Amino acid sequence: MAFTTLAHHMDLEWLMEAYRRTRKDGAVGVDGQTGREYAENLEDNLRSLLSRAKSGDHYRAPPVRRVHIPKGDGTLRPLGIPTFEDKVLQRAVVMLLEPIYEQDFLDCSYGFRPGRSQHQALIKARDELTRMKGGWVLEVDIRKYFDAIDHGHLREILSHRVRDGVVKRLLGKWLKAGVMEDGCITHPETGSPQGGVVSPLISNVYLHEVLDVWFHEEVKPRLKGRSFLIRFADDALVGFEREEDARRVMAVLPKRFEKYGLTLHPEKTRLIDFRKPKEKSDDSDDDSGPGSFDLLGFTHYWAMSRKGYLVIKQKTAKSRFSRGLKRIGEWARTNRHMPIREQHKMLCLKLRGHYGYYGITGNSIALARFRWRVERIWRKWLSRRSQKSRRKMNWGVMGLLLERFPLPPPIAVHSVMRLSAVNP
Repeated sequence: MAFTTLAHHMDLEWLMEAYRRTRKDGAVGVDGQTGREYAENLEDNLRSLLSRAKSGDHYRAPPVRRVHIPKGDGTLRPLGIPTFEDKVLQRAVVMLLEPIYEQDFLDCSYGFRPGRSQHQALIKARDELTRMKGGWVLEVDIRKYFDAIDHGHLREILSHRVRDGVVKRLLGKWLKAGVMEDGCITHPETGSPQGGVVSPLISNVYLHEVLDVWFHEEVKPRLKGRSFLIRFADDALVGFEREEDARRVMAVLPKRFEKYGLTLHPEKTRLIDFRKPKEKSDDSDDDSGPGSFDLLGFTHYWAMSRKGYLVIKQKTAKSRFSRGLKRIGEWARTNRHMPIREQHKMLCLKLRGHYGYYGITGNSIALARFRWRVERIWRKWLSRRSQKSRRKMNWGVMGLLLERFPLPPPIAVHSVMRLSAVNP
């Protein structure tokens, strides 16, 4: 069923709630206006925004300001930063569309959805692979996904459920708003700026049709063995019980994505033999060990449990481990002259943040190693505060300092048993 009238829900109270949900201390857009400045005359600003948004021609979506942030592989990720007012209006539209599409999205989708998280996706991946005794894993990586979304296909997909004129017009304006970089404005014919409030929902709607529905309705019934799909935004993982199924899907997947203007990364899209080691036949020529793969910052691999059973374990991926230490090292270098008490406070916050994501059951060794490395990074830059510090900051002195200012111990914030109970 398509909704032909939605914008009547969007009134002043609706925009007030959208403003409340919008982050106030985020980066500013092309107009340089902050959340605090916008709030100085909040009600009048929201009334004006509501009037312009619903009248059509009076609202012009400003271009997004493009910045680049480093990725784990050394490349740069482009981010589009809308103006604060645009963030509020995009949030209001997301509040309209989210309940509609939450009814449609499949259980395999975990990214940018209320009540769903990366850790639930990790638990689901481990449980499904355990049931299939590993099987074959297809890592799906879409090249520059947010820049490649085809506007024509997107409008067609959106029209299946949303035909409200105001909402469609606003989405069209945001797609055509353009990007400002180094003072120049360009208008890409494809893509949705990564970093916008509405972009995660748009990306989910697009891949829901391109991948999720296609896999479950057309591909899965034709396979001979068991299979599953897990997707978090544009990161997807497909598991197969049988190799022939995996290779058939791997052959047809590029054609499916090409139909919608998307391209698979030739190096990052790969098929991994993840079968449980003893499941490999004795007469097989493949004597290599079981493979491993990365998903959402964790490396998945086969290992022995404490009870002597082969189980699937998850540990911090090498790239994420190195990136985390690099960031802490850069912070410690630039802030080495801060009082030790203040340095300790910030390092504790950073470590707790690391544990907050990577603190899962079975990852204790990587967490302890990360804390051990942070202690050495801290000592390194404390010893460079001055020539006097360099002479005195030996490990005996550092041990006394760590007794007085201990760093938080590793902790499994996300218990496997608790998350399995929540997400059976």
